[in-house]
Amino acid sequence: MDDEPFLDRATELGRLLFTQDEDFLRIAAQRQQSGRPFVGILYAHQQGASPGRLIEEIELIAMCGELEELSNRVTYLPLR
Repeated sequence: MDDEPFLDRATELGRLLFTQDEDFLRIAAQRQQSGRPFVGILYAHQQGASPGRLIEEIELIAMCGELEELSNRVTYLPLR
C-alpha cells in the first residue's frame, strides 16, 4: 500500500502510526501546511534506539497519551 492511503486508513481507524519511513515526515508536513488532518505519527530514525526501547516508549505513549494530543503532529522517538 502506498504511504498516503496507509496514513488515511490509520486516520480512519483512529490508530497512531509508527514508522521509520522518512516519507511520512514529508507527508505530515504537507498535511500540516494544508490543514488536512491525520492521525499522529510516531517516527524513529532507522539507526536510532533499540527495538526494545522503542517498544517501551510506544507502550508509554499508548498508556498515557490521548489521541487528540498526538493528532496532526509527528512525535519523534526516542523521547529522551
